[in-house]
Amino acid sequence: MARVTEPEAGPALARAEAALRLLSGEPVAVDVAVKRLGRGGGVYAWWAAPSVFPDLPGMVNEHVPSLRLLYLGRATTLRGRILRNHLRRSGNSTLRRTLAGLLVSEGYRTTWTDRVVLLPEDEGRLTAWMHANLRLTWAQDAEPASVEATLVRRLHPPLNVSGVDPEHVQPAVVAAKNRYNASAGPDTI
Repeated sequence: MARVTEPEAGPALARAEAALRLLSGEPVAVDVAVKRLGRGGGVYAWWAAPSVFPDLPGMVNEHVPSLRLLYLGRATTLRGRILRNHLRRSGNSTLRRTLAGLLVSEGYRTTWTDRVVLLPEDEGRLTAWMHANLRLTWAQDAEPASVEATLVRRLHPPLNVSGVDPEHVQPAVVAAKNRYNASAGPDTI
């Protein structure tokens, strides 16, 4: 992995700080967010009440203290990533796969295509659950990868595993991801 040199650290850090200010703003309902999301790249944050996953920590939102940070991601196209992946297809969304694993008591069912995916009716149920329980903030940025990496290392969102310092990885999240991935496979068809 390339290291950020001192001259590059200033602008990269400034972009991460600017994104954090927007991500820490008041989260909006998913149906509101999908109308406002731009087509440019950027980072986004999913928020929920502590009662949604009471055993997982998360940064409290300074504008809505009843919400805490669950997941932080990046996109080359914010609108496309949220609408086509996170709100539709578990096969292309780490967030959806993790949520389905954490919500195992809800009875989400999976099948194998070229990977584990939710059954179509359960994709719809999970989307409805996300609309009811999650909120969203976002920040546009032309180079979101470095911004996401900086913020994930700094904020330790509980549903993120990749890029999080090992001591902050949540065992329940790793177990949920493993449970989901083991729920269907080429040998279970």
